[in-house]
Amino acid sequence: MYKRLSFSVGGCLLAITVAVFVAGTARGVRASDEDQQSNDRPSVLENAARMISQGRHTFRFDTFGDEAFWGGTLQLHNAIKGVKLGGVGPGVSPNTALAVGLKVDVDALLDDDHFRGRDDHSRQDQRLRARALAALGAVNLDDPATTVALLRAKAVVGLTGFFDNSGSLQSIGIQCALCHSTVDDVVAPGIGRRLDARANRDLNVGAIVSLAPNLQPVADLLKVDVPTVRTVLGAWGPGKFDAELFLDGKGFRPDGKTAATLIPPAFGLAGVNLHTWTGWGSVTHWNAFVATLEMHGKGRFFDPRLNDAMQFPIAAANGFGDLPHIDPDDDRITKTLPALHFYQLSIPAPKPVAGRDFDAAAAARGDELFSGKAGCNGCHVEPLWTEPGWNMHKPEEVCVDSFQADRAPDHRYRTSPLAGLFTHQKGGFYHDGRFATLGDVVNHYNSCMNLNLSDQEMQDLVQYLLSL
Repeated sequence: MYKRLSFSVGGCLLAITVAVFVAGTARGVRASDEDQQSNDRPSVLENAARMISQGRHTFRFDTFGDEAFWGGTLQLHNAIKGVKLGGVGPGVSPNTALAVGLKVDVDALLDDDHFRGRDDHSRQDQRLRARALAALGAVNLDDPATTVALLRAKAVVGLTGFFDNSGSLQSIGIQCALCHSTVDDVVAPGIGRRLDARANRDLNVGAIVSLAPNLQPVADLLKVDVPTVRTVLGAWGPGKFDAELFLDGKGFRPDGKTAATLIPPAFGLAGVNLHTWTGWGSVTHWNAFVATLEMHGKGRFFDPRLNDAMQFPIAAANGFGDLPHIDPDDDRITKTLPALHFYQLSIPAPKPVAGRDFDAAAAARGDELFSGKAGCNGCHVEPLWTEPGWNMHKPEEVCVDSFQADRAPDHRYRTSPLAGLFTHQKGGFYHDGRFATLGDVVNHYNSCMNLNLSDQEMQDLVQYLLSL
């Protein structure tokens, strides 16, 4: 409790004099600050806009030079072309590509000379859909040549084709957008406008990589044969990827299930400390990690934790924890990290619509439970929906096994942010999709934490989670 102080008249006059002086000085400082802010504001805003634009372009289109691996080494482009176009096998038609979860960017399709219509560039859904269907109706969606044409138009989300002067596909590279973007399906399933940072839970990465004519380098790295590599890749299924495979060589869990984990969304990450299922690091760490070790781009990477030969035998044996220094002019990754980071942190989580995505009345009841009886807000702290600070937990704290946690340096699981949860329900929940529905997740915690929630309360909590 504060005590009330009494002043003499002289003390009051002195206080008033000081107050007037301080107020006048403060006004001068504020004016100076405002002038400085006014001078700084255009450069700050212009820099932010520039970084978002650059980061978005990197996210959508930059291969970081990884075409040397996917095309040059694995020869994946030859599997796409097929034997009729000078490649191998039957080729990959648009219908096959859509079936394994690849997406078509309708804006790129319609902006390319090969597909361009003659009317104005209206973005009204009906006209856009009509134009796109007309363009697609003029080509054979069962012909790999059409896939090559779509690559030439830069219309396949997350893939870039490299062509020679005659128009022949010579190589192929991948981008961040391959796994972390989808489309709004405004034209047809898999064909629409880009939705950056959404998890592509339709994408069957393992099936796509398995098409590569030359998987021997992967087999050599893992010290297995090619059929074993294809078995591991075939077990992943839609919406999953195993980022640790090239580190520890573990293709399967002890229970025989795939060691791959769900592709996470990349939105709503501002203010969140760690950005992977098992807390490897921040956005910039993971971007550098993935761009070098997973996408096989050209750049410098340093993480001495990978020198632990017991935990990461393959990474340690191959020096992945300290990739060699390269000439900055040849480094395709490091210079892109600042803007890529800035863009990703600028992407807000999508907002659900009441009545379509969730029941508003039930969600209101669930809101009370979330921060009350269920105690969810203790870890999923509003509005970050994860803990401010080091957002990690031991496996036993959340009543799950330690397999995936033990493949990461801290042997823990991250508290995943919940915003936009309604957009990535396909494939299940938790790092490996072990819970098929949100109801299963809530039931798990009800049992694990002894919450004593009724069936109705669990249903209300699910609706609240869908409303975030």
